[in-house]
Amino acid sequence: MTGFARVRRATDHGEIVVSLKSVNHRALDIHFHLPAELDPIENEIRGILKKGVARGHMQVNVVLNRQSTGSASLNREMFDLYLQAFREAAERYQLTGQPDVNSALRIPGMLTAGAEPELSDAVGKAVLEIVAEAVVVLNVFREREGAATAEELRSRCRNIQEIVGKIEKIRAGAVPAFQKRLRERLDELLRGAQVDPQRLVQEAAILADRSDISEELVRLRTHSAHLEEMLVGPGEIGKRLDFLLQEMNRESNTILSKTGGLGDLGLTLTDLALAAKSEIDKIREQSLNLE
Repeated sequence: MTGFARVRRATDHGEIVVSLKSVNHRALDIHFHLPAELDPIENEIRGILKKGVARGHMQVNVVLNRQSTGSASLNREMFDLYLQAFREAAERYQLTGQPDVNSALRIPGMLTAGAEPELSDAVGKAVLEIVAEAVVVLNVFREREGAATAEELRSRCRNIQEIVGKIEKIRAGAVPAFQKRLRERLDELLRGAQVDPQRLVQEAAILADRSDISEELVRLRTHSAHLEEMLVGPGEIGKRLDFLLQEMNRESNTILSKTGGLGDLGLTLTDLALAAKSEIDKIREQSLNLE
């Protein structure tokens, strides 16, 4: 799920700003943008994120606006060279005026700042606390989006169950069509040939099984009801959804393969099975947004 969080806190050592941004991803993929001095605690930050987030492409930004404790020093050798070059140019080209000290101090390398202190335990602890707080804020954002997505998926589950109900009604009226196709197939087997009775029974059983979609309908209805229950239950469901959707897609494909050759009834059943597949595909797309 997509989400964003920014937590800003003032400490005795300066201001700390933590920003988290997540977008949809099948796994947890974390990218850090940290000051070099936070490298020692990067793994601890990663651990906090893993406890709060299971899926998503995450960008982690941490800014330390520390109170400077060092002092700037003048690069005297460079300043002397600047003054010497200025005087030589003024004498050669007959120029008047004085050197601009402000311009000189803006020359890269003219001022050398004092070294920043190493990361203290207090600053590291503060950063970890703010990261944990940012994860909570991020998940509030993501849960809002997740609730809306889950409601859409439940609606699609109910659509699938309605489609299954329509197929069952049509199937009840399509029994004569199934029997007609079976008789035609048996006539082809018996035409001008001696058929082993046992073989005939086997072929009849195979044809009947190939035309029967009752088991597929029961499983598709059961899977969609289970999926709807998962959406209101606790815990991570993203990976479980992947497997369940594969099973639902398999059942709808089997229904399609068994409803051919039934004339207008077959076309109607095919349209309904394709509508169920469309709902399953839309659920699969949205399931990438859920944990």
